Amino acid sequence: MTKKPNITGRKGLSEEPPRRVSLPGFISDEEIGLGDAIQRVTSYFGINHCGACQRRAAALNRRVVFVKRRQN
Repeated sequence: MTKKPNITGRKGLSEEPPRRVSLPGFISDEEIGLGDAIQRVTSYFGINHCGACQRRAAALNRRVVFVKRRQN
């Protein structure tokens, strides 16, 4: 099996640090990934999670993390 060339010129997704997004007042002092946030919302509405949902949440957590805004 041959490996496809990376035509975008970007590193693999697992090698990039997650993007940190500040949301004042929406989260506690701990960081939360986008995938975890989506899982909390869907659980609240009674949607069951499957294996694909867990993998998708993990991938989203590696991409975006919500952090509390820093106090100046």
